[in-house]
Amino acid sequence: MNRIIAAGLAAFSISAAAAAPASAQSVGIATSNPGSLFHNIGTAVANAANAGGLNTTIQPATSPNQFIPFIDQGGIEFGVANLQEVNYAITGEAWWGGRTNPNLRVVAHLQPLIEAIFVRADSDIMKVSDLRGQAMTDGYTAQNTILPQLSAFYATAGMTRDDVEQVSVASVVAGADAFMAGDTVGFIFAHGAGKVREADAAVGGLRALGVEDDSDAALAAAREHWPTAFFMTLPEGAMPGVLEEATYIAFPQVIFTHANASDDDVYAMAKAMYENAAVMGETFPPMRAFRPENMRGDPGIAEFHPGALRFFEEVGLK
Repeated sequence: MNRIIAAGLAAFSISAAAAAPASAQSVGIATSNPGSLFHNIGTAVANAANAGGLNTTIQPATSPNQFIPFIDQGGIEFGVANLQEVNYAITGEAWWGGRTNPNLRVVAHLQPLIEAIFVRADSDIMKVSDLRGQAMTDGYTAQNTILPQLSAFYATAGMTRDDVEQVSVASVVAGADAFMAGDTVGFIFAHGAGKVREADAAVGGLRALGVEDDSDAALAAAREHWPTAFFMTLPEGAMPGVLEEATYIAFPQVIFTHANASDDDVYAMAKAMYENAAVMGETFPPMRAFRPENMRGDPGIAEFHPGALRFFEEVGLK
């Protein structure tokens, strides 16, 4: 067990908002920091699980690349991450440097994560290529997924990270803080996250930059950096900063566990999510986009946990 990760998760451990019976089985969900999308989603899933009879707590860490090995080793039952990161962790590719996490198993697909580069609404930056030569968040030293996602965005405009002035930050939350402090002209974040709403209020309004080119060629360029990427269009006003209809980069996100997790606990988690989608939407409104019928999506190179498969087969999800 990674004692540093375990200590960090224990230090940040907090209870999910909804109460659960004292006699219920206790499980944990690892998430990213408060303010992040995965923290909001983890809280919503925990509330649904509690409504379904599991006694669930969320345990925040800086990012999934910190808690994924902890889950692989059985240190906590569940986690929230994007599917590409889980797949890389299993194979040891990219920033995992050959370290594999072979025990990871998928429980269910969530709604897609939709990402944007945010700038001030009153700036003259109207498209991604307007960021050339400007100070932009970069580095993401504690959150390895973000640089390739940022590169995917730049690729849709024929750019690379070398085309901007790079301001190093540790995480997306730190990046939003740097933007609000005036250190950068923009930051990357997922639509719907609490930190985006905070930044929107702090600067008097945001503009969410979409991809500059939504052609098949641009998507192929984005997938060179983030293989599970796809494009999604949001209508005007759908989220803070969406000032007109625009197309953004999206990718699958999942609840995952480890191979030795209890079949009954995983079954109960999948069942609770399926039956309590409304609870998740009430906890975190962007989760109203979650569709129970899509829980059994393509897991990529990962495998579904047998407990999840048992539930999917019971309700007829193919």
